[in-house]
Parts: sequence; C-alpha cells; structure tokens
Amino acid sequence: MVQKYTSPVRVYKYSFEIVMAAYQRRFPTCKMIPIFLGSDILSEYESDDGAVHIVERRCRLNVEAPYLLKKIVGVEFIYFIQKNTLNRRERTLKIEAHNESFSSRVIINEHCFYSVHPDNPEWTVFEQDASLDVKSFLGFENMVEKICMKKYGENIKKGKEIILYYVNELNNEGVTHIPSWSETHTEENLPNGMVKGKIALNSPTHSATEELTEDCQLLDNGEVGACGGGGGSSKDNEVRNVDEDYIQRFLGDLNPMQESRLVQLRKWISETLKGKMPHDAILLRFLRARDFNVEKAHEMLARSLSWRKQHQVDKILKTWSPPDLLLQYFSGGWHYLDRDGRPVYILRLGNMDVKGLLKAVGEEGLLRHVLSLIEDGLRRTEEATKATGKPIGAWTFIVDLEGLSMRHLWRPGVKALLRVIEVVEDNYPETMARLLIVRAPRVFPVLWTLISPFIDENTRQKFMIYGGYDYLGKGGLADYIDPVYIPDFLNGECYCSIPEGGLVPKMLYKSLEDLYEPGERRLCSDNIYKSATVVKGTPHEVLVNIEEKDQVITWDFDVLRGDLVFSLLRCRRPISLPKEPTSVVEAVEAAIGGNNIILDKSMVSGVDYSKAESPLVCKAGESIQGTHVARMAGSYILQWKYHSPPHSITSKQHHHHHHKAKVMYYHELLNSRDFRGSMTSLQSCQSGFSSLSLSTSCSNRSLKSLNSSCPSR
Repeated sequence: MVQKYTSPVRVYKYSFEIVMAAYQRRFPTCKMIPIFLGSDILSEYESDDGAVHIVERRCRLNVEAPYLLKKIVGVEFIYFIQKNTLNRRERTLKIEAHNESFSSRVIINEHCFYSVHPDNPEWTVFEQDASLDVKSFLGFENMVEKICMKKYGENIKKGKEIILYYVNELNNEGVTHIPSWSETHTEENLPNGMVKGKIALNSPTHSATEELTEDCQLLDNGEVGACGGGGGSSKDNEVRNVDEDYIQRFLGDLNPMQESRLVQLRKWISETLKGKMPHDAILLRFLRARDFNVEKAHEMLARSLSWRKQHQVDKILKTWSPPDLLLQYFSGGWHYLDRDGRPVYILRLGNMDVKGLLKAVGEEGLLRHVLSLIEDGLRRTEEATKATGKPIGAWTFIVDLEGLSMRHLWRPGVKALLRVIEVVEDNYPETMARLLIVRAPRVFPVLWTLISPFIDENTRQKFMIYGGYDYLGKGGLADYIDPVYIPDFLNGECYCSIPEGGLVPKMLYKSLEDLYEPGERRLCSDNIYKSATVVKGTPHEVLVNIEEKDQVITWDFDVLRGDLVFSLLRCRRPISLPKEPTSVVEAVEAAIGGNNIILDKSMVSGVDYSKAESPLVCKAGESIQGTHVARMAGSYILQWKYHSPPHSITSKQHHHHHHKAKVMYYHELLNSRDFRGSMTSLQSCQSGFSSLSLSTSCSNRSLKSLNSSCPSR
C-alpha cells in the first residue's frame, strides 16, 4: 500500500530572497540535520542571465534503523538523488527527490515548493508532498514502512526550526532585506559575499518551518481568510491549501501526519464535492472518528453529506420550531461553559417521560429536536472558539439520572434511543468532549449494558459515571465546571432554567396521521409505533409468524379514541403476509395505519384459528402491555376490533357515535433465550436481564460502586 504525506501550507513572514539566503546556509553540512552526511554534484546548469539555477546532487543520509536490519541488507547509508530548480525571476524553488538505494524494492518520491505568498509579496510559502511504496524488502516490508514514515514525520517536525534559525542568524548579521532578482542585479546587491546566481541548493529530503501568523481570522460568514482553509467556496478550496497557522489557531495541535491526512481529505472532498466545502473542523472530526484513515473518513463523510442534503439538515435551525410540548416536557438545555471554555449541555433524563414524548411528538419529532440541539451546539462551539482564542470543537454533556427507574427501561423507548445514537454517531462524530453521568441509580447497569454496544469505542472512553453523591467529591463536577455554575438541582448555587419534565398527559398522544402529512419528507424511514383506525365491523390485524416454539410475542398499545377489543389468535395453518401496496394511495394508507385484514371471511373460529389469549376490552385512554409465550410454531394474529357497548350506555357516551376507534401500537418477537427470566411487561426494555453481563468498558468508577453508593429508588 502506498503511504502518502501532504503538508499544509507553511508561511514564512520573510521575503523569498531572505528565505533562499537562509536555505543556502544549510550547506555543505548542517548541525541541525545530523542524518545528512554530505552530497556530490552530479550536474549543474545556470542560465546566462542568472535567473535560473538547476543543481542535481547525490545525497548521503544516515537513516536510523535497527542494527539487525542494517546488517541483513548490508548497508550503513542511504543515497538519494535530488534536483533543485531555482527561478529567481518567478521567485520559486522546486525540489524533487527520490531514493537511489533499494529503488527496486522501495520507491520514495518527494516534492517541495517554495513560492511567494499570493496575498503578500514579502512572505514566502512552502508546500510539500511525498509518497512511500514498499514493493518487497526481504520480509521486512511492514517494519521498513513504519520506520520510514516515523522518521519522516520526526524530520518534518524538526525541519520547521531550520529556516527560522538561519533567518535569525542573517538578521543578527544585519541582513534584513535582499532585493528581488532583476536584469540589472550586481554582486553588490548580495549580502556577505554571496555570488550572483550561486545559491547552492542541495537539501536532503525536506525542510519547512514558520512562526505562527496572527493574520488568519475567521470571517463573519464562517469562511476563512486568505491564509486559511475553511468554509469557503469550492473554487477557493481548489486553488488554496489549508495552512499550518490556521490549523494551530482554529483546529488545535496536530502532528505532521495528522496535518497531512487533513490536507489529503480536504483535497479529495474539494475534487468530488460541488458547492460549499465543509469547514475544516468538520473534516477533522470525521478523521478522528476513523483514526485518521483518510479512506474511511471520506466514506463516512460522503454518506453524511448526502444525508444532510437529502433531509436539508443544514436548514434545520431555520425550519424547525419545537412544539410547546417539547419545550415543556423535554428536560434538557444549554448551561454556561466548562473550565475549558466548552459549552455545557444538561439532560435530566430521570425526570423525562420518554414514552410519553415518543407517543406525543413521534420518533421524527424527537430526532429533529435532537438534531437541532446538536446544530445549535456546533454554532456555540464556533462562538466559543472566537471568544476564547483557542480551538473549541466539542461540548461537555451532563446527564442527571435522578429518578431513573424500570419505567425508563422500556423496549420501544430504548429502540428509539438507539436510533438517535446511530444517527448522531454517523453524522456528528467527536462532538462530545466528555459525558458526565451523575446520580446513577442501581438500575443503570442494565441500561448501560443495553446501549453501550451501540456506542463507538472512542465515545465510550469519554464517559464518567458517578453513583449517588460521588459527583460532589474529588474528581467530580467541580473538576470540569466552575462551582459557581453547578446547577441548583445538583446541589450547586446556580439557578438553572432547564425544564423539569414530568409525565406527558395521554390526551396529548397523537397517531401517525396526526403527526405527519402524507408524502412529507421524514428522517425516520419507519416508525417504532404504528397507528390504525378501527371501523365497526372491520378489524385491524397484524400477522406474526413463529418459526420455533417458545418464542415470545410482546405488544404495547394505546387506545387514543373509542373502545376496542384486543385478541391474540393462533391459526391452524400457515398464513402469508398481506400483499404489498400496488399504488401510491395504498402505500400512504398503509403508512398511516390503514385497516389490515388477514383472516379470510371463510375462516371459522375454532376450526381454522383459536384464541391464544382471552379477549381484552380496552377503554379509550388506556395503555396496554402484554406478552405471550408461543408453545407452538405457526401463524399468530394480533387483532383489534371496535367495541360496541350496550345500547343504553352508547346513548350516553357521545364519543361512540362515529363507530370508529383509533389505536397506536408496537409489537416485537423475541427468542426465548432473550426473554427468559425477564419481566413480562413491556415497561422493561430488554428481556433476559439475568443473562446479560453487567461489565462495561467505560470509566472504572462507573458500575462497580453503584450497588454500594446509590440509595434505593
């Protein structure tokens, strides 16, 4: 596999001529480059006017490598061929180098380029790229590749000091200005006896450094000025590379290889993306999520950009207005900054009725609300970067679990949570600096065991879990948040306006047709809950095929309007699923829960099917959960029928006169091994608690101490 390195643009705040004079002083030897042992001139050319000078040299390097490897290959030194082309008229220096030693086994190519800064003629910029391809090396291919890339990265980092060292040496000698080349140049123009046209150019493999500039500023529109990369137009991104000053100012400290991966990804995206480039901070987040593997990061980012475009996520802060119900019952909000200047988000999960919110605003509404909060968080990190003068690309997340109980461990709710986690992991990697879970109760290990496998390993390492009141001691919240900002409900002194949440009234529950318009573009392709309108005389039925005995059918439904009779039926012979919708109208009706009839009118109760559970009369407003262990394989049917009360009662209850009822339902089929030993109610989120391991890879303080440190709930 070919390894590549691409440097960011490096800016010297000195003229091209000063930089070239400093460059000349590195030869014939340089104490700052001990691996460069010398060189021999192979050829040299200078134009008649002295504007162009080309030198080709054979350079000898003492590459550090294991003694055994050197013994096996029988060499002490490595030879490189380097060609330097200086054009004083155009004020450019082009350096090309390749290895002579082992060229049949290892191919190393490097290109360096010095030129005048496009926006300031008194500055010089440096760009560099290299490639390494180990074809074969006596079985040591991986070792050679690692040694080469490691040493190359170290030399790049060290090389940043060299030019400035000699620039300062020139300044100390009084040389602060050298005129640019012209036809009338004479030797008197050159400092310290330098001969016109005789600047020796024999760099070994690479060189670059610069002092940090203070001119890289984010523009008000989120784009970056001339010396930086960022959210500029695609045209800007094609012709300009991201520079090192900008990386340090707005992205943080990166090693040379990480800088290279960022530049490579940026170039790749700019070549394939039409329209505005993602900000470099976004590219860096995706790189970190994939351990700086450019190919994997590009694949992940491309999927995310397509998802954002498809669902118009870039406009969500302008187009999404959370309903009043969410503002009242979603118990989360932003709360000042942490000690590092990051925004802080607090979620009082223990006080939140996830089940009620899911049934009142739908999975789509919850997901859009979460995405709007994350987009707002990204905006806040940009503001924090400008305010603090240092890169802020993530936030601190505090989750208060006071009040968490088994009612939160509810299968549909956890499934919805996992879907949200999946969307966030795929599209907003590395946006959370740390997650502090406080007041974790004894039931938390069960929840953590369920969701932790779906959380990226890098993210899991950021979790810190505190049971009981551990968060008040050493290593607690005060280590990350100034005590003056710790919320009052966490025994702090700061007033916090985050909603307290609470139970969502059932009267606010909505069916799918009330939540969505037909044909509306949705983030969720399907919903955990389905809804159906049940008309008198026409039942709504759901088919469940059991492939092996002892599988468990679970159900959870709410009667939104009217009264219903719920039955679980077992068929004596296999039944096929209903036909797929053949038209747009049928598809829309199916999506909003149109009547679904499975039992044929010719089928006779007691002959073709029987009751697996006794029928249950369900009143309007009731929530029903249940399970059934199927002792026999075959086809089972969940059935809801409109219930007509006695005539005397019907006349007094006006809500029955429409002869319609409405139900919102969820069902799932579990294997017996997943269900064995669990609670039989769907208020538990996972069957088979007794068979689940409570071990976790998160913080050491987390789950081991919960039984001893948490009060009983």
